[in-house]
Amino acid sequence: MTLVHTAHDRAVTTLTLDSPANRNALSAALVGELAAALTRCGKDGDVRAVVLTHTGNTFSAGADLRDPPRPESLVALLRQLVELPKPVVARVTGHVRAGGLGLLGACDLAAASLDATFAFTEVRIGVAPAVISLPLTPRADPRALARYCLTGERFDAAEAVRAGLLTMAGEDVDVILEPVLDGLRRSSPDALAETKSLLTAKVLEAFDRDADELTALSARLFSSAQAREGMTAFLERRDPAWVV
Repeated sequence: MTLVHTAHDRAVTTLTLDSPANRNALSAALVGELAAALTRCGKDGDVRAVVLTHTGNTFSAGADLRDPPRPESLVALLRQLVELPKPVVARVTGHVRAGGLGLLGACDLAAASLDATFAFTEVRIGVAPAVISLPLTPRADPRALARYCLTGERFDAAEAVRAGLLTMAGEDVDVILEPVLDGLRRSSPDALAETKSLLTAKVLEAFDRDADELTALSARLFSSAQAREGMTAFLERRDPAWVV
């Protein structure tokens, strides 16, 4: 079954996450397919920009707890989004949780409908947003990140814009994306690549400096006793033992 579908229209390639059984969670298979699709886009001279979107009511529910990707694979995917020599635009019409916010952070632009919701739920299952902090910390408001990463609270699209996690939000995400995609189509491919390189330099510095340490942290936390309890509780739809 194909988990990432590809469509092309006037120099813009759309990659659609289509794994409804697990709410587009980042399984090893989905991460692999998305990485392969991005590689093809990077090599295709007819692709001016990439739109990353989804089927169903969830952009991505984060790591697939039944078939999680290796931390190294997730780091590589996030870096690939940042380094791709084409702008990547996230198009969100549903919910975004945990690792899904890492995908948003790695995209150059991100737009969502007003009914989209967001949450860093890692702390509620006994882990931390370690790997996904790589693209997020250089780009998002630090006070907002502190609140939502520490509490796991849900927040709306307007707050996500304020926090720097989204570029824009509106009633109809396709309407607000029209001028953005038009601008990308009118831009020189080489100029886009060089401009993106300038804008992502600080993000890539974070990858170079911190990726190995955060990969090790993620692996350690996911194998901890509290994470096992948290993930078991999540799958059993109950509160973990530490809830008071």
